[in-house]
Amino acid sequence: MSGRYHGSDPMSDVISDDYRMLQMITRFGITLGFGDKTVSETCKEAGVDTDTFLTVVNFLKDTNHAHINEMVEHIQLPSLLLYLQNSHSYFIDYRLPAIRRKLIQAIDMRSQIAMLIVKFYDEYAAEVGRHMQYENTCVHPHVEALLQGRLPQERFSTVVGHHEGSHSSIEKSLTELKSIIIKYYPNDQNATLLGDALMDIYMVEEDLLNHCHLEDTLFAACVRRLELDVMESGGEPESMVTESEPNVSSGEELSEREREVIRLVAMGLSNKEIAEHMFIAVNTVMTHRRNISRKLDIHAAAGLTIYAIVNGIINVEDVKL
Repeated sequence: MSGRYHGSDPMSDVISDDYRMLQMITRFGITLGFGDKTVSETCKEAGVDTDTFLTVVNFLKDTNHAHINEMVEHIQLPSLLLYLQNSHSYFIDYRLPAIRRKLIQAIDMRSQIAMLIVKFYDEYAAEVGRHMQYENTCVHPHVEALLQGRLPQERFSTVVGHHEGSHSSIEKSLTELKSIIIKYYPNDQNATLLGDALMDIYMVEEDLLNHCHLEDTLFAACVRRLELDVMESGGEPESMVTESEPNVSSGEELSEREREVIRLVAMGLSNKEIAEHMFIAVNTVMTHRRNISRKLDIHAAAGLTIYAIVNGIINVEDVKL
């Protein structure tokens, strides 16, 4: 198999060459303390398929993924599926809550802007959670059915299409959060702690991007090949119910109507309530909000609220948290 690492390489080299692999090995269920053992020896002791492990390592290390079809040949899909499930647990149960604790420690929670930053972060973490929950409850069971030789009623592309664009939405939300902290949170005595929390946000962003890219390319290619094999072998059709997930556009000057919409959003009004207040249609409110998001590159209500406070569109005491 082509790639940077091979089964005969010491596992310690994989870690020493790139600290990010520390997170990757734990998601395969491999623990530290492997001494001078090779990758093959370490994987065998941990009950991990060596070829799958190496393929994921080399995939994450090499930005040139022109040979996805070749990589698929070396993947045991159950091992890759377990890796992805463990990755979801890592992000939802550990990494994102840990960053939240550090963020709260770094900022002055007596400040309205600080509270809104935490609210914005919570909205982002919830979005990641919804995305991964959909994959856990809809995408992964689809794959498990294929592994058992059963053919779900919906094709894999349809199941994935129910939340198409959610990966890019996650990326966009985190970019907004970083921008808001950098631009609008005032420097104070905890600047070092805040910088450390911001570094963690940058690191989790990179980690999530790699995770999503692996799902969109290597994992998807493996599943599509398996699905084709099951179809050609006459796999037994089955019923599978999937739930759709809602899909989650600078520099132009805001109109007075748009500034008023931002003010009302910051006051906690819904689109329907804004429409009633401004004597316009709900669809017009939604158009205004799309234009605001395009101009400011801010999409979440918490982000718009912070913008409104910083730019004098609304007084802090009028904000609804």
